[in-house]
Amino acid sequence: MNLVVVAIAAYLIGSVSFAVVVSRALGLPDPRSYGSGNPGATNVLRTGRKAAAVLTLLGDAAKGAVAVVLAREFGSAPTVAAGIAVVCAVLGHVFPLYHRFAGGKGVSTAAGVLFALNPWLGAGTLATWIAIAAFFRISSLAALIASISAPVFTAMLYDVRHPYFIAVLIVAVILILRHRANIAKLLAGTEGRIGERAS
Repeated sequence: MNLVVVAIAAYLIGSVSFAVVVSRALGLPDPRSYGSGNPGATNVLRTGRKAAAVLTLLGDAAKGAVAVVLAREFGSAPTVAAGIAVVCAVLGHVFPLYHRFAGGKGVSTAAGVLFALNPWLGAGTLATWIAIAAFFRISSLAALIASISAPVFTAMLYDVRHPYFIAVLIVAVILILRHRANIAKLLAGTEGRIGERAS
């Protein structure tokens, strides 16, 4: 499969926002209309519907994994294709074509692509997120620390010139940039905690 086709396909797969899809299917408010306004699992959890949040998380992670697996299976250069799919799937989630480019932060989709690249890479990054989230109860802080740790774990598994490292580093930068408002709130001490109900 041509690498341009891989990039487009991964972006289109990533553009499916499961926060919006699941909320509509379950008759919940549009996740962009309450809480943080972010169409992601953490914001969906603010409705009190844990099942909806879990479905959102699994769907957003699965689409990232599917994009990478398909790229590696059918791409003309499997390793490069997988790296391209990593970046484009996350960009699709962040700037979704189907939802007027109003997307989420990309954390769940990033988790999916990491597991698809290498289960150990995904597990290490997820363990980092869980540890920070469990201790501080702040999703954005956990996401930021996990984003920083992901390229470090990738460098431990692959050469820094490897397409996987380059792709993961780009995704980490995207996630950090998407959390700029959260960083400001963290510094101000006003960032919300996991499980807080929507107002």
